[in-house]
Amino acid sequence: MNVAAFRHFYEYHFAENRQLLENYVAQLSDEQFVQEVVYSLGSVRNQLVHLMSVDQTWFSGLRGIEFPEPLDPNAFPNLATLRSYWAGVEAMMREYLANLQDADLQTKPLDGEDENLIVWQVLLQVVNHGTDHRAQVLRMCHDFGVKTSSQDYIFYVYANPSA
Repeated sequence: MNVAAFRHFYEYHFAENRQLLENYVAQLSDEQFVQEVVYSLGSVRNQLVHLMSVDQTWFSGLRGIEFPEPLDPNAFPNLATLRSYWAGVEAMMREYLANLQDADLQTKPLDGEDENLIVWQVLLQVVNHGTDHRAQVLRMCHDFGVKTSSQDYIFYVYANPSA
């Protein structure tokens, strides 16, 4: 494993997050965005806030910063508010990845129950978690009548052969 591979994988993660917001969630009304759904974490908004919060939490730990409190979905009444905050989370993640070295992938930077996790495991977990919750949001968007498509990694590779 090397850092270049993880940077590439995170480009996929960031691209899929943006596609989800811009191509699908943006088609929802403000009411649909916050409408309670009896599945998983509830509304589309709640799913997205959870995804963003978990990204922020893991990368805070990787950076040696105390895990923040989970984000409150009510602080994000609409997609514009969520997008704005998420841009900062992505920027923080990109900064961490830009400074990451191959040797760092084998370190154990976390404390407590996560103390035995190695950086590369955390990095894989974050993207895997994102895939899970994006799939849930895609399903919700579909249920609201939005035509959605696949988020398979291989389709990202096909569309970005030089990435």
